Amino acid sequence: MRLVRGQRWPGSRPQHSNVDRCRGCGARGRGSARGTLPSVDVTGALIGQVEALPLAAPPADVATVARSCLLDWCGCALAGSREPLARILVDAVARGDAGDATLVGLRPRTTNLTAAMINGAASHALDFDDTHTLMSGHPSVPVVPAALALAERDGSGGRDFLAALIAGIETECRLGALVNPGHYIAGFHATGTLGAFGAAAACARLLSLDAPAQARALALAGTQAAGLKSAFGTMAKPLHAGRAAANGLLAALLAHGGFTAADDIIATAQGFAVTHAAPAVALERLARYDGRFLIAETLFKYHASCYLTHAAIDAARSAAAGQAFAPGDIESVEVRGSTACIGVCDIAEPATGLEAKFSVRATTAMALLGDDTSDPAAFNDARMGDAWFRAMLDRVTFVPLDELPGTRARVIVRAGGRVLEADADTGRPAADVGRQWERLGDKFFALASPVIGDGAARALHDAIARVDGLASMREIASLLAAPAQAAAAS
Repeated sequence: MRLVRGQRWPGSRPQHSNVDRCRGCGARGRGSARGTLPSVDVTGALIGQVEALPLAAPPADVATVARSCLLDWCGCALAGSREPLARILVDAVARGDAGDATLVGLRPRTTNLTAAMINGAASHALDFDDTHTLMSGHPSVPVVPAALALAERDGSGGRDFLAALIAGIETECRLGALVNPGHYIAGFHATGTLGAFGAAAACARLLSLDAPAQARALALAGTQAAGLKSAFGTMAKPLHAGRAAANGLLAALLAHGGFTAADDIIATAQGFAVTHAAPAVALERLARYDGRFLIAETLFKYHASCYLTHAAIDAARSAAAGQAFAPGDIESVEVRGSTACIGVCDIAEPATGLEAKFSVRATTAMALLGDDTSDPAAFNDARMGDAWFRAMLDRVTFVPLDELPGTRARVIVRAGGRVLEADADTGRPAADVGRQWERLGDKFFALASPVIGDGAARALHDAIARVDGLASMREIASLLAAPAQAAAAS
């Protein structure tokens, strides 16, 4: 359904402006706020645009990308379950829990809310999961763990799950179009903030909520949404994804039970947009995406670091033409990248492997040294302290340029009197989604097999490939739990 200016979503209550008393319902105003209120219900417009898509029967290429999101998430979550943050979270919030929800890669079972949080955080622990430029964040890590916990509880089928996954990603990416770039530039981590809306939308779909209940679910997600970019390079960043998943699931469950919330949480006075650095919401931006599947523009990672470092890595490798340099071979390295990297992946002197994931200088140095940046284990504390690495790092200079988007970079290497240079652009979605599925399969097995074994990884891969026909998502959930011997070893 398309809304025109001056129209409200059916069933919504009047919008309250900054006046003493609303003429529509008599409620008192909520005080002044920056920005002005639109005359349409933006939350309702967002819901209507997503609901208008053929979610249950998407085009074949869109369904392939959705399955790819699930496959990639499962591999990242399984590998992330072996990270220290997963153990800390289990010890802190899941020990002694009674519940039926699966913790990915682990044997304990817990409540669905706790599973959504821990699985969401674990899946983002390696910063190896998918991303989306319109959202300015990671679309799957808030949505999949929330929807999976609910689908496992209710025995939802794979077709319904896939429709919910698509609905969640479509919601958070469209919201990104409405509030970015101001929201992200101000310092909010969109995976945690917008991701809560995506998780709520996915779970609302699984619960078959009508439009007014969906609006309440998004409102309850919005009032919980949080996440700061200052956390990048620490365990708090993946925690944002976990909290977004749990908060979105909770929001949908509460809305299903009749919990009340603001009608238009996005654009109302003192609502999400105006308080999260997007005081002027242009509904025209939303209209651009009518009938368009934004999930098809998901970008997948093949380096285990912040996506804004990937263009520099690829450019450095192209410039090197397959050669691994020693620090003494190189006089200087200049990385011309985007100013979008500032405050995101410009840690100049990383001391830990986690900080290296958010350092253009470090990842470029690793690429020139021949490090395998597709292996999460390459990003370790010992490597950051290695004299050979530090010598290469000292030769790398990052030059931020306003004219470059975040997915483009140029690397200039001066070595032995030669100048080697190359450009890279990692902002284009794959043209061949079938080939992308195969490539992600290789990545999946490299991440999943060490955790659950080759046989279980193969069974999980095959189940995801036919997820549309699964009678229950419990089949996939059961395959994500670690074998007893693996759990004991961890």
